[in-house]
Amino acid sequence: MSPSRLFLAIAALSLSLPALADENLLGYVRGAETLPKGSSEFYQWFTDRSDKGAGHYRALDTKTEVEYGVSDRFQVSAELNGLAINTSGLVVDGYLPGDKKSGLRARSVELGMKYNFLSPAKDDIGVSGIASVELGRLDPHSGRNKSEVEVEFEMQVQKYFLEGQLVVIGNVGGRAAREKRKAIANLPEDFDWPTDPEMEISTKFGAGVSYRFAPGWYAGAETVRESEYETEVGLERWTLFAGPSIHYAGQKWWATLTAFKQVRGGGEKYAGQTDTNLHLIEKTKNEIRFKVGYNF
Repeated sequence: MSPSRLFLAIAALSLSLPALADENLLGYVRGAETLPKGSSEFYQWFTDRSDKGAGHYRALDTKTEVEYGVSDRFQVSAELNGLAINTSGLVVDGYLPGDKKSGLRARSVELGMKYNFLSPAKDDIGVSGIASVELGRLDPHSGRNKSEVEVEFEMQVQKYFLEGQLVVIGNVGGRAAREKRKAIANLPEDFDWPTDPEMEISTKFGAGVSYRFAPGWYAGAETVRESEYETEVGLERWTLFAGPSIHYAGQKWWATLTAFKQVRGGGEKYAGQTDTNLHLIEKTKNEIRFKVGYNF
C-alpha cells in the first residue's frame, strides 16, 4: 500500500472510531464508558467560578483523580479536591460572613466506583452507575471551615450515532450530605451562622451532545439542572446551567474545555440581589472547566 493510501486508511479509521474508554467528551455531563481491565487513567480538573452579581467573587476548584479498571465493566477511583477563593465587598447572611482570600488548600477526599451495565460501543445503548463517598473540611462557597460527609449516586446513559461520530449522553443523580460549620469569631452584628449539623439532599439532571468534526476533535454542548433541599427550609435553590464544550483526544491523553453559564435559577436570594432570575448565594453566574486525562 502506498503512503498516501495508508494515510487515507488511517484517517478513515480514526473518523469511524468512538471515543476512548471513559474519555470525558464533556465537562459536566459524564459518559457511560468504563476503563478496560488492568488499565488506569489520571485526571486533573480546574473549575473557575466567578461573579455573584455584587462585590468580587472568584473561586478555583481542583480535582486530582486516579481511576483503575478492576474489570472491563467495573472501575474504582480516588481523588483529592482543592479550593482557592477570593471574595470581597459582599456579605450574605448565613453564607458569606465577610472578605476571604486564600491560596489553594485541600478541601476534600473522595472514593468512588463505577459499573457498566450496558456498553455504548457493544450494545444499542450504554448504561452505567456511579457511587461515591466524600469527606470534606472546607465550605466550597465561603472557604470557611466545615466538616462534611457526602454520598452521591448517578446513572449515565450514552448512545452513539453516525458510527460514533455523534454522541448523546444523559445523567440523573442524587446527593445526600451531612454538614457542620465551625464557629467564627467576630462575626458582623446579627449575622446568622448556624453551627448545628444540617442535612442537604440534591438532585441533578444533565444532558449533552458531542460531535466529531475532525480526527480527535469534538464540539459539544451540555446542560445541567440541580435542585437542593435542606432540613429546615425545604427547597433551598435550583439552577440551570448550559454551555459549549471543545474536546481533543490523542493516543494516550485527552483534554476538554467547557464554558458554563447560569441560564436561570431560583430559591433564596441575598439582600440587594439585582439578578432576581438567578440563584447567586451558592452558585455564580459563570463557570469555566478544563479537564485533562492521561491513560496508562
